Amino acid sequence: MPTFPAFLRRPKGGSVAMFLVLASCSQQEQPAPPPPPVDVVTVRTGDVPNVVELPGRIEAVRTAEVRARVDGIVERRLYQEGSDVPAGAPLFLIDPRDKQAQLAQAQAALNRAMAARANARSIVTRYEPLVSRKAVSAQEYDSALSDARQADASVSDARAALDRARLELGYTTVRAPIAGRVGKAQVTEGALVSASSATLLTQVNQLSPIYATFTESSSKLLDVQQLTKSGALRIPNVDAIQVRLVLENGTEYALPGHLDFADQTVDPSTGSQTLRARFLNPDRMLLPGQFVRARIIAGSRRDGIAVPQRAVQISNEEASVLIVGPDDIVTKRTIELGGQSNGKWVVQSGLKPGDRVIIDGWMKVQPGQKVAPRQAKPAAAGTR
Repeated sequence: MPTFPAFLRRPKGGSVAMFLVLASCSQQEQPAPPPPPVDVVTVRTGDVPNVVELPGRIEAVRTAEVRARVDGIVERRLYQEGSDVPAGAPLFLIDPRDKQAQLAQAQAALNRAMAARANARSIVTRYEPLVSRKAVSAQEYDSALSDARQADASVSDARAALDRARLELGYTTVRAPIAGRVGKAQVTEGALVSASSATLLTQVNQLSPIYATFTESSSKLLDVQQLTKSGALRIPNVDAIQVRLVLENGTEYALPGHLDFADQTVDPSTGSQTLRARFLNPDRMLLPGQFVRARIIAGSRRDGIAVPQRAVQISNEEASVLIVGPDDIVTKRTIELGGQSNGKWVVQSGLKPGDRVIIDGWMKVQPGQKVAPRQAKPAAAGTR
């Protein structure tokens, strides 16, 4: 007789029964998994910071363009480019020989004028006793007095010319007008510079403290004024408004600043007003021309809403959160954000008191899914 493989042989009665039992068990439905747990925070209203985010640019507190004040050839650069210098530090040396010669010439002119004045005064001294004896006419005496006065004027004129020559000789050593960081030299040794065209030599910027300037539309500033008058917004004095900077790489600048100026005119071309904040800059991290974003903490809003940053999803410039609704079903809610403060987003619209916002676990659930909500601890949720 032929021998069949084991799996083709006819099973005995007991084996058939076991096979049928296993098949029936596999056809039964598996129990549904339990709803995933999520941490939620219940929305409450209260005083929240009124944070306004604006783009801005860094500006030096003082900027001085160093320009030539005499004509001549640049002999040497006396500073290291990009270094910090005190006020009055020498920066360039312009060939001083021409100005030295002019100084010597002015000194000689002063000496001649002083000699002429001495002679004129001696004539007046000799004429004085002779006039009373009629040995010298009154006209000759008056003429001698006039010559003496003209000699005095000539001495004053020569002395002023000497001071001017000495001053121009001093201009051959170009000095820093203010303390700060001196930039790249705009001329090299051997370059001809001119006082009449005010040749630019370099620039000095004071970097600490430093300014950050921003612009805001006048309509929004009017809204802020109306909210302040109604009592919905409380704003301290301008010099008490704190400002935080976000740098170009997304990091936050460590030192806070304060608003110190708000322009009282509106730019007619843009309809905006200029705001300015002042920051300490000991490490020279902020440089003129740098773009930044400012978070201006302009007082606090009454009956505001804030949620932890980790609860907010931002996609395609649209912000949303996941809400646990009735029957613990997840729904998606689009919200409008204000600024950030202390790890929270200020929500301007889209949420109401009593909403349960998912702050942890939202990445594992989808809208329409049933969840098991757990109330987050106040410290973790950032509730008030």
